[in-house]
Amino acid sequence: MHLPTSLKLMACLTMSLNTFASDHADTLLTNATIYGYEQADAIAILDGKILDIGDSEALAGYRTANTEVIDLEYAFVMPGFIDNHNHVFEAASEAGGNCELDMDALADEQIPYLKACRRHANPDEWLIGYGFSIDAVLHEDNRHTPLEVIDRIFPDQPVVIMEQTSHSMWVNSVALAEAGITSRTPEPQGGKILKDETTGELNGILLDNAGDIVMEMAWNSLKNQFDQSYKGLMIGLAEAAAHGITTIGDGRLYWKRGWYEVWKEAEKAGDLTARVSLRPWIYPTDAMAPQLDYLKTIHTTDRSGLLLTNQVKMYSDGIFVNGTAKTLDPYHDTHIPDEPFGINYIPPNQMKTWLSELATLGYSAHIHAIGDGAIRESLNAIEHVKRTQEKQQSTKQQATKLLYTLTHVELVNPKDVPRFAELDVTADFQVGSDYVAEHDHGWAEFFLGKMRTLAMMNLRAIYDTGANLSLSSDWNVHSINPLVGIANSLKMAKTGLPNVHAAIDAYTINAAKSLGIEDITGSLDVGKSADLVILEKDITQLSINQIAKTEIWMTMLQGKIVFDIDD
Repeated sequence: MHLPTSLKLMACLTMSLNTFASDHADTLLTNATIYGYEQADAIAILDGKILDIGDSEALAGYRTANTEVIDLEYAFVMPGFIDNHNHVFEAASEAGGNCELDMDALADEQIPYLKACRRHANPDEWLIGYGFSIDAVLHEDNRHTPLEVIDRIFPDQPVVIMEQTSHSMWVNSVALAEAGITSRTPEPQGGKILKDETTGELNGILLDNAGDIVMEMAWNSLKNQFDQSYKGLMIGLAEAAAHGITTIGDGRLYWKRGWYEVWKEAEKAGDLTARVSLRPWIYPTDAMAPQLDYLKTIHTTDRSGLLLTNQVKMYSDGIFVNGTAKTLDPYHDTHIPDEPFGINYIPPNQMKTWLSELATLGYSAHIHAIGDGAIRESLNAIEHVKRTQEKQQSTKQQATKLLYTLTHVELVNPKDVPRFAELDVTADFQVGSDYVAEHDHGWAEFFLGKMRTLAMMNLRAIYDTGANLSLSSDWNVHSINPLVGIANSLKMAKTGLPNVHAAIDAYTINAAKSLGIEDITGSLDVGKSADLVILEKDITQLSINQIAKTEIWMTMLQGKIVFDIDD
């Protein structure tokens, strides 16, 4: 919520008249248009924190010979964006492969792209690629199965190609053999092994966790894995900084791929340009005890650093296009007719146990939940843990408040809409693609029918309950640019957010609340971290279409410039 102008003016005057412990600033931002402070035009920064906000004359006393003064020429200053769900580690990494297919091509039409990948591949290594559509490669117009197509081009080298959302993998027979997958292999929890409807033989498509298992084998086979991962992380962080992002909620940390060690090295080397909440992945098919043992070793309670490790990432379900999102009512049509309601990565009873055990270690959870069934089951599990906490508090046992977020939240049953506010659960949405802004979910009607399709992606319903709501990118599924997400949430009209201030909150302070760091960052307040983004124009005064086109001129993390458009 933003204070009325009169109260902001009082706050500004109070700050400019206060006597602070320090009489100097490291940095002075002058001639600024400051979000939420109409009467102020300057910000003083000391030791990475906001020292004061006021008019230039009042703050001039903080200037010394060593103070860096930055004239912003009335550019717009606002809190640095907090992207609550961003795959920054992997989105720009060449470790994920340079083999790119056509998103819309049928399986046979992918042959020229597969041949191009073959020409550039090292024949002695796994080939990793991305960029197909499951609907296209499984379309009835295909003359051959995906497996027949890919085996023709890659008969003797293991290949795994990831669909853009990462929820399905196209693999060849060599990869299947390396993974020990046959037509008789039991399906792993949270995954599906697709077969030809006529022959019952494998068709080369692995859904969700079945594909994750093979991708992990391929990733861990990479030569120079650490260096490739580090380079990809640096590219990703640079892209985030260029878009004004100062805090990131990690989309997932595959710790069995060595990703945690890469993050820690970046921290040690001073290469981090964002504060990051690392979210170690809960592996659905692995035993709980050894995972908990590992999580104990990396858990952090110190929030002063740039790496936080106090939330996990777990999936409740998959996605609609696969038929793996969990629903309350059966699918109208699906690629997996033996699972008419979709599937669970973590079944409901196991999720209750997982969340309870994680809570004892001080971990909360960022939970992937797309279907209305998964959302209800996840809320039920969270309610179970919270009720347990209440009992502990009533018996005077110490219970740390844990923060839970459901991300994606694409289809919510009306009965569950008020439960987000009641249970203090954040709803995290991604709206950074045109089809979401235009409510063009016709692709889902085939799977869900018209009524459920029309009910998808209703931000306003949850916002109106008073629940905490954040926006994020899920980069690289959607645009990394927070301004695109902010604009699109307004384009959505009755199903979107009511105004630009609500959209800004969703990408700043609300996301900070989801991460449990709203006292550190997320708003422009004295004493908070100087995590700032400077834009060419005041986006609160622009049309919706102009918001997404606004240039980001500078990004500051803890008072240090991590992006400058002039560099």
